[in-house]
Amino acid sequence: KPVVVNGARQVGKTWLLKEFGRTRFARVAYVNFDNNAAMTELFEGGYDVQRLLLGIQAETGQRVVEGETLVIFDEIQECPRALTSLKYFRENMPGLHLAAGSLLGLTIHQGTGFPVGNATTLDLYPLNFDEFLDATGNGFLRELLLGDDPAAIAAFSAKASALLRQYYFVGGMPAAVLAFAEEGNFAAARREQVQILADYRLDISKHLRADEVEHVLAVWDSVPRHLGKENKKFVFGQIREGARARDYRSAITWLAQAGLAVPVRRVSKPGMPLAAYADDGAFKLFLLDVGLLGALSGLKERAVIEGSAIFTEFKGSLTEQYVCQQLLSGCGLAPYYWSAENGRSEIDFLVQSDEGTFPIEVKAEENLRSKSLRTFAGKYPDVDPLRFSMSPFRVESWMRNIPLYALQNRKLWAD
Repeated sequence: KPVVVNGARQVGKTWLLKEFGRTRFARVAYVNFDNNAAMTELFEGGYDVQRLLLGIQAETGQRVVEGETLVIFDEIQECPRALTSLKYFRENMPGLHLAAGSLLGLTIHQGTGFPVGNATTLDLYPLNFDEFLDATGNGFLRELLLGDDPAAIAAFSAKASALLRQYYFVGGMPAAVLAFAEEGNFAAARREQVQILADYRLDISKHLRADEVEHVLAVWDSVPRHLGKENKKFVFGQIREGARARDYRSAITWLAQAGLAVPVRRVSKPGMPLAAYADDGAFKLFLLDVGLLGALSGLKERAVIEGSAIFTEFKGSLTEQYVCQQLLSGCGLAPYYWSAENGRSEIDFLVQSDEGTFPIEVKAEENLRSKSLRTFAGKYPDVDPLRFSMSPFRVESWMRNIPLYALQNRKLWAD
């Protein structure tokens, strides 16, 4: 099947597809549909595969041979008919290797549609902490953190904690990680983050009307403010004075579809599946990357240099952003959260897998009081409570404490 790599801008889709072609195929035929009138007109003319191939070869200067050439359709959302054509390529040229990069969440199909059953969709996220370790020359530490020896993990807690602090600032956007790895300073990473944030604002303006741009940017700019509160539930009235849900809900949907924000919905109980108990009207809103959250918030380098100070910035918002990001990209789990009707008790995250249902409490440092988690575990005895903190791994009678830097080690989650 053709492969569609979906993800936010600047997470590395184009580089990944080109590198895959360079290392695995004799040649690459790369087509970018952004502002490409000739290719758009070609696909408007119909789905005759041989005709389309002639046009692709004329555009790229590469001969397309089944089994030898990787055809890449980049920015495929800009040409919905090219997206639909994946079905015809699969049916008429099953030996053709075809990959596409896209922002499918923003695609508006007019007389076209996604080729259901005829393409495999993969989601690409910013680098998670494990990938950051690889990128900064700490691959052996990554292997140790993912191993099944808690004592060995504890022995390297100081080094792992220091690298986690670095990750909180640098984040996982490839350009920021590369700049940090090559130049060895946080200023290089921040320079790239600031540029990415500026590019995102321009991209938002490109896709939307002026009034829609105003609403989207207002929501985007309010995320650090929401996450900085003790109660991180998103409140429309805090976007700006007089803001109403009906005016800004579509802005949140757009940010989520663009891959720039992650809504984490409240569930009423830890039932199976969690999605069936989710409330669309109550949610937290996180960004796609912890480094971008710090940049958008104006977090200074000294917060990293001063060590644990970074873990108390924004009342733990960086830590929760990190956990949300790792659950999604590192563990492949969709995060939810739970709160009591009276608002006096809350579980930071709730995830579900084949191994069970895991209520998660996040602690930015080693303050390990877990009253809400203990109460929740008592009310729902079938769940497997987890606490992510800077404290070493340990198993208690009713819960497990897992170091934040070993969050992705699923061997530690359950026996």
